[in-house]
Amino acid sequence: MELIVNGATTYCYTGGKAFDPAKPTVVFIHGVLNDHSVWILQSRYLANHGFNVLAVDLPGHCRSQGEAPATVEAAADFIGALLDAAGVQKAALVGHSWGSLIAMEAAARLKDRVTHAVLVGTAFPMKVSPALIEASLKEPEKALAMVNVFSRSTLCAPPSALGPGTWVYGAGMALGRRVLRSNATVNVFHRGFVACDSYQGGEAAMAALTCPVLFLLGGQDQMTHPKAAQGLIRAAQAAGQRVKVVTLPVGHHQMTETPDATLFAIRDFLGS
Repeated sequence: MELIVNGATTYCYTGGKAFDPAKPTVVFIHGVLNDHSVWILQSRYLANHGFNVLAVDLPGHCRSQGEAPATVEAAADFIGALLDAAGVQKAALVGHSWGSLIAMEAAARLKDRVTHAVLVGTAFPMKVSPALIEASLKEPEKALAMVNVFSRSTLCAPPSALGPGTWVYGAGMALGRRVLRSNATVNVFHRGFVACDSYQGGEAAMAALTCPVLFLLGGQDQMTHPKAAQGLIRAAQAAGQRVKVVTLPVGHHQMTETPDATLFAIRDFLGS
């Protein structure tokens, strides 16, 4: 599905189903150097079980045109414009890593238009190693290899993730290369990492949320350690929001390492 958002063509995967604004809608937001495809298993299930799905390619990434967001705040404004373009009054937001910060900031800005916020592999502050930031700019292939090792607790794909025998490391490298090469003007790898590293509005955004929040964390996550989410969890609890925390025994890529557990946690939370 293609929409015109802020004057640019934006691609959203709908899970193979026609989009119906009358249904409850879930917006999936990917992380740095990813695209809509990282949500393929979760988005297809929800699209076949009563939800609209908008698994978006962020601007300047893969099939979406426009300027790649340089800040979390700019990306959050894009999510609001996306809902307007789709004719959606209310939606749940599900974000992974950088996408979790975008989902949180967007939910703070959109208030009652967001019914649920799901933060997968989140942390605040989401600091990125200076060495990794520099490598993403000067040696992106080296940085990509580092991320694909650090992001996973195993390089063996479970049977339900992308099919038996899937080479998850190779698939991750191929996706990263494709996303990086999709934008000939901007290094979206480096820009995304800088956006994560420089974002300072996490606790203020969490305090401004008006919807329930699910924290979906990886117990072995080396990119966004679950301890780094505790401040956000406390901020949500202090603000009186309904908070649920699910920690899975995996790394940073919950969507493929534990696809069923990740899906069921999201599904049950959206249905609550």
